[in-house]
Amino acid sequence: MITVRYFAAAAEAAGVDQEPAAAGPGAAVRAGLLARHPALTPILGRCALLADGRRLADDDDVPAGATLDVLPPFAGG
Repeated sequence: MITVRYFAAAAEAAGVDQEPAAAGPGAAVRAGLLARHPALTPILGRCALLADGRRLADDDDVPAGATLDVLPPFAGG
């Protein structure tokens, strides 16, 4: 299992700030998040996914015990 933390619009769409999810390849993790929270569909593609602080690609593995941050684009800087 991994810990998924949602921020800003992603948290609003998911309806939670944090939840457990299955570990695995980035594409499978992303698909699982969308299956669990269909309201993320218009948002998730624009979000940065960071697994333990490293940007996640679809073919990267998210290992058990990792923290996955779902970060939508932020205005400002």
